[in-house]
Amino acid sequence: MITPVISFVADGVGLPLEQPVLIFTLAMLIFLVGPLLVKRLGQPGIVGIVVFGAIIGPGATGIVEHSDAIELLGEVGLIYLLFTVGLELDLQGFKEAPENAALFGLTSFFLPFTVGTIATYTILGLDMWAALLLSSVFASHTLLAYPIVNRFGVTKNRAVTAVFGGILFTDTLALVVLAIVIGAVQDGLSALLFGQIILSLVLLFGGAWFLLPPVSRWFFQNFSEESYFEFLFVMVAIFAAASLAEVLDLAPILGAFVAGLALNQLIPGGGTLMNRVEFVGNAFFIPFFLLHVGMLVDLGVIFDGPETLQIAALVTGIMIATKGAAAWVVAQVQGYTKHERDVIFGLSTGQAAAALAITLIGFEAGLFSSAILNAVVLLLLITALVSPWMTERAANRLALEREVEGEDDSARDPNILLPLSHNAELQRRLLELSFVVKGEGGTNPVHVMTVVQPDTGRPTEQQIANVQAELDELAAEGSAAEVPIETEARVNHNVASGVVQGSVEVQADQIIMGWDATQSFSHRIFGSIIDQVLERTNLPVLISRLGHPINTTRRIFVVVPIGADHHEGFYEAVHFVKRIAANLGAELNVLVVEGSGHQFEQLFSLVEEDVTAEFDSISDWGRLLPTLEEETEDDDLIVAISPRRGDVGWHNELEDLPARLADMPPESFITIHPRQGEPEYDRQYLRLK
Repeated sequence: MITPVISFVADGVGLPLEQPVLIFTLAMLIFLVGPLLVKRLGQPGIVGIVVFGAIIGPGATGIVEHSDAIELLGEVGLIYLLFTVGLELDLQGFKEAPENAALFGLTSFFLPFTVGTIATYTILGLDMWAALLLSSVFASHTLLAYPIVNRFGVTKNRAVTAVFGGILFTDTLALVVLAIVIGAVQDGLSALLFGQIILSLVLLFGGAWFLLPPVSRWFFQNFSEESYFEFLFVMVAIFAAASLAEVLDLAPILGAFVAGLALNQLIPGGGTLMNRVEFVGNAFFIPFFLLHVGMLVDLGVIFDGPETLQIAALVTGIMIATKGAAAWVVAQVQGYTKHERDVIFGLSTGQAAAALAITLIGFEAGLFSSAILNAVVLLLLITALVSPWMTERAANRLALEREVEGEDDSARDPNILLPLSHNAELQRRLLELSFVVKGEGGTNPVHVMTVVQPDTGRPTEQQIANVQAELDELAAEGSAAEVPIETEARVNHNVASGVVQGSVEVQADQIIMGWDATQSFSHRIFGSIIDQVLERTNLPVLISRLGHPINTTRRIFVVVPIGADHHEGFYEAVHFVKRIAANLGAELNVLVVEGSGHQFEQLFSLVEEDVTAEFDSISDWGRLLPTLEEETEDDDLIVAISPRRGDVGWHNELEDLPARLADMPPESFITIHPRQGEPEYDRQYLRLK
């Protein structure tokens, strides 16, 4: 239905289309209609873009020429895709078990590579260098189906993390094989060739890991007033890393992937910046890459004779069989479920990135014939259909499996009340903190509230109007992060009463409040309002003072007083700590005051969320602050689990702790005051209930 309409319009203006605006309009139409159409046929949406790209490309109707502009946007989309893969990688899980990614990556590369080399050398009669290079084409993999696992919310799954990390091994090895083969064909094998490749990899990884994070952290700390500046900075970082890889004679996609890894912990999931990165990629850059892949397909190769089809059948069969075998072997060794095995099989069968680059270079070097080039392009089309199809079904089942086995909704998707003052910078940072606490995929809103006191010398109506205007701006930021925000300006003579009453009305699970540390204490910990809230509600209350943007946090130091583990809200408080650390990708250092670090290590391990933590014992309260002053830096966050005055685990030293933490170099801390009186509620956070 759509194709005849496009052809009719094209006939009136001449083929191929040359008007830039018309070509761009057609591309946008395909991005819109293609996924919607194929979804109605039960296929993944990204398949529609690839298919329509093949239809309008020079290999079929020839409506649009595969111009330099489309190639440019396609390559940009591919680079952006690999960046988002690195950005979404569960780096904490990767650090905890890098052997999982290494096992999958090496198995998924060497099994197809070995079998492919033998088969192409013996059956196709290629020489050894051509056989090695062609085998490296389908030994690598491109995460064509990444948008699917991202949509189903399973990117943090252990098996998916192994595939994401595995691409670091498969594509790096494939590109190393490319460099060796081309170098050997042109200049012969030598120690210098291997030295150049190793040096290039060291410079790329070293430059990204040691330069990009500190520069990014400095930028985010000093230029956070306009969020689009942060996005533009990320764009510069992506393509600077890709350009560095290209200068070093490596593939730009490798540089983009490494940049994603380097910025992984600085762009937490669920925040405004992450949403902008994903939105621009999914709506614009990645679809252009898929369109580019589709336009490479020459449907005429089917009629060119049996040679192309025979080669395509051979390499496709070897690739699918060996990738399936690799997924099965890894699943058996790692104990993955059937659905996890199927997901990694589906993801690892996608081909485009390294495969296309290697094939074109091999063709230009005279190692591949046109029949092999066309066969590989046909392979790209087959995998562009098969990989998303398999991944869609397996990811759907995996997501349903996770929901059945998952934790309670309130633990996974907290209902947060966020009372705000009139400090704009404090408001933004508190909102970002609430996004971090919520994480990704939640549907419960963040309830943002400001309590207006009447009789302050200004008309109450004017105050409410001014406050509501500020709240509307914050709601817009929530919309940009795709986090539901509900705002309210309420009138109450007592601010604390208004906050507590609001928490009851919205059925909040927790309250997050900010503290500027400039008010007098008058024998209170935080001052009148916050202390009154603590006295009048049993909900967990997080009091924060953030001296730096929450996303730039590198380490979290957790202060746990002895006896806090006997508090009825202890495990929920530990869950908050681990959730913040997991969503930020920050290191966790737990300091147990006057208690056993080993004992609390066991208690922390009982709580949901898997994060790596170190535990140390502090002999007495007098050693706590000197220890923190010695070990903490400007980008660290201190979190204190602080029972309310008189509760189990309360110590008099906790009364002065916030004021003393406010003067320390990090200038950023959170005190968690656990839930009172609901021991049954607390047990939902335990792994063994």
